[in-house]
Amino acid sequence: MRVADVMLPAPKEVRLAGALVMVPGILGVGFAFTLLFSALLGSPTTEGGNSVYGEAAYYVVLGGGTLACGVALLLGQLWARAPAVVVAVVQGGAAWYMLASSRPELGVPVMAAAIAILVLLFREPSRAWALGLEAQDVGDDDGGDARRGGQRGGR
Repeated sequence: MRVADVMLPAPKEVRLAGALVMVPGILGVGFAFTLLFSALLGSPTTEGGNSVYGEAAYYVVLGGGTLACGVALLLGQLWARAPAVVVAVVQGGAAWYMLASSRPELGVPVMAAAIAILVLLFREPSRAWALGLEAQDVGDDDGGDARRGGQRGGR
């Protein structure tokens, strides 16, 4: 039996969240290479030691990890859901800081993307996929009665 026969395909919400998670990863890796090339070409803004190389390596690791989570979500890998939630929460915090720093042109789109990632990853089809259930099975458990006080129907 193949793994693909057992695994449920990722719903479109998960794949869209993966695409949104990839954006900061691509930007982080791109920024790292920009730092690296400017240091190698001797830009006056990068003079002052080898700290630029360390900074570039830091952004490669962070951006690469974020990019890997986004790609994994696109491919339907379950392990990437939790790190993607962490990325979205951190992204929301950064957006909040941008908004508080009077930079709404940066903060609003970053916050919108963070909220979109969280909403997409916690919608019913995404939760069902993460639990290994069909989407219609998520709301059909006995827990629904407990949330309504154990009573069926109206009062």
